[in-house]
Amino acid sequence: QVQVVESGGGLVQPGGSLRLSCAVSGSIFSINVINWYRQAPGKQRDLVAKITSGGSTTYYNASVKGRFTISRDNAKNTVYLQMNSLKPEDTAVYYCNPVSNRNFNYWGQGTQVTVSS
Repeated sequence: QVQVVESGGGLVQPGGSLRLSCAVSGSIFSINVINWYRQAPGKQRDLVAKITSGGSTTYYNASVKGRFTISRDNAKNTVYLQMNSLKPEDTAVYYCNPVSNRNFNYWGQGTQVTVSS
């Protein structure tokens, strides 16, 4: 079993920055990849970024490439999403999604990010 806790969301002005954290505990040895998704009201949940277990491979949605950076600290079992140059369209609930080597998905409770002046 894997437990997932996201933090770091909040209200920020356009052009500002936030850093989201995803703390993973439990059977972390089984985790292959960790994704960040987001879901805005009335919209589907979209993949924002992902990072492999070793941290050697990353992926970014085109809408955030160049502004967001995903990273991990294996000593702390934590994955981060650094979000810079935030736009109102980045407003959403952000979810951390570790995926096991058997393709089992774990989800956190989500953290709200609101970009507004």
